[in-house]
Amino acid sequence: MKNQQRAFQPIGIFDSGIGGLTVAHAVVAHLPKENIIYFGDTAHLPYGDKSAAAIQAYSVKIAHMLLQQQCKLILIACHSASAAAFELVKEYVASKAIVMNVIDPLIQLLHKHYTHKRIGLIGTKQTVNSNIYKKKIDYLNTKITLTTHATNLLAAAIEEFGNHKIIDSLLAEYLSSPHLQQIDALILACTHYPIIKERITAYYKNTVEIIDSSEIVAKAVKHRLEEDNLLNTDSTGSKLFYVSDYTESFATGAKLFFNQEIELEHYPLWD
Repeated sequence: MKNQQRAFQPIGIFDSGIGGLTVAHAVVAHLPKENIIYFGDTAHLPYGDKSAAAIQAYSVKIAHMLLQQQCKLILIACHSASAAAFELVKEYVASKAIVMNVIDPLIQLLHKHYTHKRIGLIGTKQTVNSNIYKKKIDYLNTKITLTTHATNLLAAAIEEFGNHKIIDSLLAEYLSSPHLQQIDALILACTHYPIIKERITAYYKNTVEIIDSSEIVAKAVKHRLEEDNLLNTDSTGSKLFYVSDYTESFATGAKLFFNQEIELEHYPLWD
């Protein structure tokens, strides 16, 4: 009975801006009956150029808010926050909810399907400098050759322009890096980047497999809820959106992702 009651509780998802909506959209597609609460920390976006300490402070504060909303699972839908704050958030949340990140499901996929491959990775400075992907790949002894390149301005550009052709010149500058040549696949290690996935694919002329974590993470969330007998099978699937600061780009992005009018609730983190 206890698990049945918990199954009705929402899934909490957070990111600094619209990037996490790529993950939220995939979660809704795979788990249409789940109730979703999304928190976009738009007052502090992007996380990629923030210190680890700042990201940890934001993440714990958001986790606290999501616990107050009775979330059964909290998904850190941001690679920078997953790298900097996952362990701290997990410790803070303790047994009150499941905590997941966007990195570990991707590592498991690489372990299963990309042994002996040469993989490139693009992400924010925070994600790349954390070296978390290399550490986890080396720990699993996958024989993967990983090269990384920080693409710092991309997330902010996507927040500002969305999937606009103006992004192409920025991509050309970043993807021409020697670190991203002669690769078999490219990891999009920022949840903003799937928004411009087609442009990245076009740059490589379909010769490089693009690894988008959104679908992988959504499947991992579903699997975890199944394992814990916490799947919601009876709800109609509500969606609530909170932002720490109202931005037009977030409102527009949310509407496009979910093809419906989205009401944003303002929730300042430190007021």
